[in-house]
Amino acid sequence: MPGFELFGPEERKEINDVMDSGILMRYGFDAPRKGIWKAKELEQAISARLDCKYTQLVSSGTAALTTAFAALGIGAGDEVIMPVFTFVASFESILSVGAIPVLVDVDETLTLDPGAVRASITPRTKCIMPVHMCGAMADLDALMTIANEHDLILLEDACQSFGAKYKGKYLGTIGHAGTFSFDFVKTVTCAEGGGIVTNSEDVYTKCDGYSDHGHDHKGVDRGADLHPFIGYNYRISELHAAIGLAQVRKLDRFLAIQKNNHGQLKAILSKIPEVSFREIPDPSGDSCTFLSWFLPTEELTRGLIAELKEQAILAGNFYWFDNLWHYFRKWDHLRQAATLYNLNDGQREALLALKTADYPASDRIMGRCVSTAIALSWTEEQTREKGEKIATAIKKVLAASQVSSR
Repeated sequence: MPGFELFGPEERKEINDVMDSGILMRYGFDAPRKGIWKAKELEQAISARLDCKYTQLVSSGTAALTTAFAALGIGAGDEVIMPVFTFVASFESILSVGAIPVLVDVDETLTLDPGAVRASITPRTKCIMPVHMCGAMADLDALMTIANEHDLILLEDACQSFGAKYKGKYLGTIGHAGTFSFDFVKTVTCAEGGGIVTNSEDVYTKCDGYSDHGHDHKGVDRGADLHPFIGYNYRISELHAAIGLAQVRKLDRFLAIQKNNHGQLKAILSKIPEVSFREIPDPSGDSCTFLSWFLPTEELTRGLIAELKEQAILAGNFYWFDNLWHYFRKWDHLRQAATLYNLNDGQREALLALKTADYPASDRIMGRCVSTAIALSWTEEQTREKGEKIATAIKKVLAASQVSSR
C-alpha cells in the first residue's frame, strides 16, 4: 500500500490504449473508440475478483458512498449509524443525500462497537454503515444480526480495504452494497476513482443511472437515453479506469507483499510485552495495509510519537487521535455545522448536538493507538530496520516512564 509504489509498464500499456483511441469518456463514441472500454473492463474484473454480480465505477470513494445511499433509498430524515473513527467522506456522503449521521463508539477492532450500534437505534434509523478501517474488517456477524433484527440496510464502507475478506467473503460484498476508493493512496489506485459493488440488480441499475445524470443506458444512442430519475455526474474517466485495470491485476502481488511485511513488523513489536495489537475478527482476511497497535496509556503513546518525530522516523506512523481527517474530536467543521448551503432541520439539529458530544470509550482506545502503514516497496532489510527503530523508540519511552514514576 499504496499501489502507485509499483507502477510499471502495465499501467502505461492500458493508458496508451485509451490515448490511441482518443476517447477519454467512458460512455458513447462507440465507433471511434475502436472497442476500447476500460471502465467496463475494470467493472467486470472487479466483479469477477470479488465474486459479486455487479460493479459500478464512479469518480471517487465519496461519490461511491453518495451514489450507494441514493440507490438504497436513504435520504432526508433517515439516520445512518457510522463510527467516530473513519475518513470525513463517510459523514460528507451521508449529509449529501439529506440524511443524518449518527456517530457511535468504536472498540478495539477500530470499527463499530456492536453494543454501541444497538444502543443508538431509533425509529428513524435506516442504515448501519461499518467502515472497514486500515485494511481490516468490522464484526460483520454481529452487525448483520443487528441489521436483520431491526430490518435495517447494511452498507459497507470498504474504501480502505479492497481485497480484504471476512470468513471467506470479500469485504463490500456481504451487506446490501459496498463501496471502495481507488484514490492515489489506496492499495489499488486509479489515481482518482471509486466503486460500488452489490448482488442486487435493482441497486446496481440505480447506481448506474444516478452516477450519470439519470441516463438509463439502454440504447446505443446516448442522446436518446431516457432518464427515469434525477442523477448527477459521478463518472470515472477511461484514463483513470485504465490505471485501475492494470492495478487490479496486480492485487495478489500487492496482498502477498503486504502480508509478508506486516508479519515481519508485527513479529518485532510483539517482543515488547507492553505492546498489544488491534483486534481483528478474521485475521486471515486482513489485507495488511496497516499494522495497528497500542501502548498501555495515552501519555506513553504521546511520548512515543514525540520520540519518533525527534528521531525523524514518524513518517508512516499515524496517531489518529490527533489526526484532522480521521477522528471525531478534530472534526470541528462537522460539530459547527459549517456548510456552504442550508441543511435540513434534522441535520442541523443533529450536528449542533455534536458540539457537546464526547466519546470517552473511543478516546481510551484511539488515544493509545498507532497505525504503521505497510509499504509495498520495502525490502526485508528495510522492514526489519523500520521495526527495530520503532521498537527501540518504544523501549526508550517505557524506560523513561519507569524512571519518572520512581
